[in-house]
Amino acid sequence: MGTTRVNFRLPEDLIEKADIAAEITHKNRTEILKEALQEYLEDVEDDEKFKEAVVELYLDNQIEFDVLKEFIGRQDAEAVRASKTLLDQGDELADELADL
Repeated sequence: MGTTRVNFRLPEDLIEKADIAAEITHKNRTEILKEALQEYLEDVEDDEKFKEAVVELYLDNQIEFDVLKEFIGRQDAEAVRASKTLLDQGDELADELADL
């Protein structure tokens, strides 16, 4: 997995705490922030409402299947993709019938 440089602003007190944690744990600031973000994402990914929102993004074509799979797991993502295919086919059929 590659990395991407990200620039963002944080409150000074949060940076100070991250720097202290980095010094104590012998890590750098990036490692501290990366670990904190990873923990946050792991926590939020367990939330059912979050998972439902991710599925909605997929159904609305706002995220790709691979992203969906990362958040909800391969088996559930496959089921959602199958349902989406059926829904899309139903929409296409309804449009065709409306044109008759």
